Amino acid sequence: MNKLKPSAEKLFGALRSRILVLDGAMGTMIQRHTLSEADFRGDRFKDHPDDLKGNNDLLSLTRPDIIKGIHEAYFEAGADIAETNTFSGTRIAQADYGLESAVYDLNYHSARLAREAADAFTVRTPEKPRFVAGSVGPTNRTASISPDVNDPGYRAVTFDDLREAYTEQMAALLDGGADLLLIETVFDTLNAKAALFAARELFDERGEEVPLMVSGTITDASGRTLSGQTTEAFLISIEHHELLSVGLNCALGAAQLRPYIKVLSEKAPFAVSAHPNAGLPNEFGEYDQTPEEMAAAVEEFLQEGFLNIVGGCCGTTPDHIAMLAEAAAKYPPRTRFAERLSQILPEN
Repeated sequence: MNKLKPSAEKLFGALRSRILVLDGAMGTMIQRHTLSEADFRGDRFKDHPDDLKGNNDLLSLTRPDIIKGIHEAYFEAGADIAETNTFSGTRIAQADYGLESAVYDLNYHSARLAREAADAFTVRTPEKPRFVAGSVGPTNRTASISPDVNDPGYRAVTFDDLREAYTEQMAALLDGGADLLLIETVFDTLNAKAALFAARELFDERGEEVPLMVSGTITDASGRTLSGQTTEAFLISIEHHELLSVGLNCALGAAQLRPYIKVLSEKAPFAVSAHPNAGLPNEFGEYDQTPEEMAAAVEEFLQEGFLNIVGGCCGTTPDHIAMLAEAAAKYPPRTRFAERLSQILPEN
């Protein structure tokens, strides 16, 4: 039996007492800065042969001041949990930029930046400890679907490719100080299964583990993931794992996400999370939903007792998170399946 990282006890205690607040979008905040190719390259990558602008994860190495400032802004707004700047932090995703060799450093230093911000805010308000979630994105490849319509049996990535890439990323995130791992924006559950398998192997190797969150994404009004699963099917396919929480994020705004969060609330034996987009994107791909509008939509989830963890995805800012935190403070956390939750989240 692996021991839990010491910070897990504080996390479990917080979850029992209130709805926890996850931070908002990293990319949205990065876009507020007018960054050039030189910002992404820094000194370390100034001679790199490929274009690097747009590789937001790289900014943890080349513009750490910006990334740490974003974490601080979200904590100031009321977030309990900061996600590391590592959504594309696997060697599979970084291969697009020829930066496979930088993967460990990218994840390690991303976790360190979030850790420093979290610790500073915990010192300020010890009664409200802050936590770091290592963000583990889905990669840019799918293990269940062929990218070639003329060859449906072809796969651009294998389960073992994903397992190895996730192991490398997660090891660096844990070394950097992550309190938990968030396998998020899951559009293909086979990818998520590879991540969960990698996490368990890594925990067994180290003899210590951290809580695991899994968050899927419903891609359109059909209510299914990209690989075709309904919300309930997605839950069934991962519920044999010992998870901290299961939830949904991205793709949809809160109003559109409501029926699928309701399914998880009714059926999930874990804590339930939601970090929706700030509404649906406009014709320019931008998000117009105001913090007040988003908070009003999410408050319906809170009134009905759907959630244990709430935050924001694309288009959200510290202003959105501040409004969500204010709303979350008015309601108790979801209590369904409390007996099973007590088993998952031990008293000591």
